[in-house]
Amino acid sequence: MNAAARSVTLAAALAISAGAAADACAAAAAPEFQFGVIGHSFKSSADEALLKRAIADATQAGPAFVVATGIKAASEPCSDKLYAQRYALLNEAAPPMIVSLAGSDWSECLNSAGRSSALERLNHLRDLFFPDGTSLGAHRLAVTRLSGTAKFRSYAENAHWEYGQVLFATINLPAKNNHFRVEAGRNSEYEDRLVANRAWLHRLFTLAERRKLAALVLFSDGDVGLPPDDSWSSLLPSFQSSKQDGFAEPRRQIKAMAEKFEGKVLLIDTQGAAGAEPSINWRGNLGHLGLGSEPLQLRYTGGAFSISRTGAETPAQ
Repeated sequence: MNAAARSVTLAAALAISAGAAADACAAAAAPEFQFGVIGHSFKSSADEALLKRAIADATQAGPAFVVATGIKAASEPCSDKLYAQRYALLNEAAPPMIVSLAGSDWSECLNSAGRSSALERLNHLRDLFFPDGTSLGAHRLAVTRLSGTAKFRSYAENAHWEYGQVLFATINLPAKNNHFRVEAGRNSEYEDRLVANRAWLHRLFTLAERRKLAALVLFSDGDVGLPPDDSWSSLLPSFQSSKQDGFAEPRRQIKAMAEKFEGKVLLIDTQGAAGAEPSINWRGNLGHLGLGSEPLQLRYTGGAFSISRTGAETPAQ
């Protein structure tokens, strides 16, 4: 082999070596972590032991953080004492604990006269569970709350945090039609929260785009509705034309903004069927995971999500 040929061969070898090294560095730099999610443990029972066991199961694998949806059953009292007990239980957990409120925590509460006390109870939960810019738990995680904006200073339950090139966020969308009420007059709580959530979703997608993040994960109680076909403008089958769909606006907004977002958008809610095997269903870059009451471990590896339950892991997506 002459000198010129040897030079070409050496250059090619160096290029291959450099490419392999770059691939190895990229693989090493790719984010990989896991986080826990607790579905609504009180969906079918008021037994606090279920939440205790769920916390233990969700934390044993050493997750970066755990998101717990719902603190009480609809049949339990909406009392300060019970709220304080659940706060203490969640705050004692080792990893950062993020609370995502469920409808049964506040929207179904009644006062002694049998009238709705939903807004008063929601405000008390905000003061107790979301007083500052950190999570609960022995190890705290810094979060940014919608209440940091003067116009929406009441909405402390909506929080976002960034971890491993992914933006995570909670949004107050309670089950049972987003707390849309059919009584005569202005539906004030629903309408005001609709405005706040609209601004919140816009902020989340704008932030994810500006920071060029790989994914946005959104936690809620209610399922905004990922239809089985491409007809996003149609109402869900459970809603007749005579009943307003309380999730229509956030569903349209999420769909429109997800189409413009280059990363993945994963919606996680607590409306999965009890006992059903959890799975992430994707349509393009928009995915949906409906939780039952069992805790799950989710793993994020190099742009793909996978879920595990009792040690069995599903393929990354």
